[in-house]
Amino acid sequence: MSQPAQQLESILPQKGWILYDGECGFCSRWVHFWKKTVEPRGFALKDLQSAHAEGMLEMPPENLLDDILILTRQNKLERGADAYLFVARQIWWAWPFYALFSLPGFHWILWQGYRWFNRNRYLVSRHCPLPQPPASRR
Repeated sequence: MSQPAQQLESILPQKGWILYDGECGFCSRWVHFWKKTVEPRGFALKDLQSAHAEGMLEMPPENLLDDILILTRQNKLERGADAYLFVARQIWWAWPFYALFSLPGFHWILWQGYRWFNRNRYLVSRHCPLPQPPASRR
């Protein structure tokens, strides 16, 4: 392996990147709360906006903030509730969460809860306000 390739290999996360909405205060606080848990298990944190700007993600800008994503080293994407399950599977004490919510009925419930929260994340806290509409001219 060449020297630049070895250097790149040493800075890449072992399992992948957890990609989150960097403009959402709640999202930023939530993923950084878990940083000490996920980093030793091979994940790095990166906001979706930076990942997209760096060319890590090939998706239309209008769909960029639809879901939290896991981008694995193999360029596979896990999204939404499945992203949480992917990470939970890597953590021994979260494995029961993974096992339970991987079951068909529970998986559906997890996705419904995720979708509701994702749609309402800008309303959840003052740290993640809705974007302000432009002031109307009179």
